[in-house]
Amino acid sequence: MIYDATVWFCEKFVDPRSRTADQMVQAARSGRQNIAEGSRASATSSQTELRLVNVARASLEELLLDYEDYLRHRHLPQWAPDGPEASAVRAVAARYRQDQSGRPDLSDLSDQQRWSLYARWLDHADAAVRANALICLIHQANYLLDRQIAALEEAFVSEGGYSEQLATERLKRRSQERAAPAARQPPPCPKCGALTVLRTAKGGKSPGSQFWGCTRYPECKGISAL
Repeated sequence: MIYDATVWFCEKFVDPRSRTADQMVQAARSGRQNIAEGSRASATSSQTELRLVNVARASLEELLLDYEDYLRHRHLPQWAPDGPEASAVRAVAARYRQDQSGRPDLSDLSDQQRWSLYARWLDHADAAVRANALICLIHQANYLLDRQIAALEEAFVSEGGYSEQLATERLKRRSQERAAPAARQPPPCPKCGALTVLRTAKGGKSPGSQFWGCTRYPECKGISAL
């Protein structure tokens, strides 16, 4: 909704030839796209999700400053955070949930249905009303993103995501495989029956590979594969 409202705000109130219009639209789009991509990445990598959500948060912060600049440069009033206008915009979602009465959840509404809840501000003929309403919505979005980022950071530190867990398991498996030969009982030499020890090949076809070598080497050159 912030992205759509920004596109239409710029079309109506900002010179389309200016860099400001393009920057505002791109910042709004970046916020939306990175939230969506972060959500898709959540199933595989907490690190990727965290990075994308942080990018979204930064993009919306940039957009917030653009709206504040728009009001200030034109000597238009900015609503007080605890004023009646800003409070009315912030209360829309809470009031909808309280009065749900069998209606679908906000997340299940169509774009048009969600827009209708804020249309009295976002379709207003006064640019100041639209800009102030969007400032309120961006503050709400940033508050929620801050909470999401904090939760993602905690989850990543404690357990990581799916790909991080796979990497941990892969390293654990490799460590176990390297330790396994040393833990096994060495077999007798296949040539003379003497004890064998774990050795590492220094040359030949497989340098670095391990094998069981006769303790009577070099008199006996018997070996056994792992």
